[in-house]
Amino acid sequence: MRRNPYPLVWNCLRVSGVTAFFTRSSAANIPVNMKLCHDLGLNPDTYSVSIPLGSTINMAGVAITINVLTLAAVNTLGIPVDFATAFVLSVVAAISACGASGIAGGSLLLIPVSCSLFGISNDIAIQVVGVGFVIGVI
Repeated sequence: MRRNPYPLVWNCLRVSGVTAFFTRSSAANIPVNMKLCHDLGLNPDTYSVSIPLGSTINMAGVAITINVLTLAAVNTLGIPVDFATAFVLSVVAAISACGASGIAGGSLLLIPVSCSLFGISNDIAIQVVGVGFVIGVI
């Protein structure tokens, strides 16, 4: 039996996507997703494990945000970056991403840590955090 998937996708985006967009927190969206799965009639044994686990583990966006904003600051200041330093930055961002789960905008507070790898002072790193906040809100 073929069915149109767009009503289901639209319902999920309307219910869960709006909350996720405005809270900017995967942990804050867990109860909304659990209720949505309950309303859709899914198996509670599946979604009661997968939703909290997925909101904690899938932190690729945090790692990318830390890398991109730090490398933007480094490029603006004219600091050379070699492969080894970029690799260490990626490892630091990946480890930091695990610690930022569930905090709205938590990745921005980890940018000074990654900027310190390049010797960037905290006052410049906080300016990068401000730019990242504006980008995240827009």
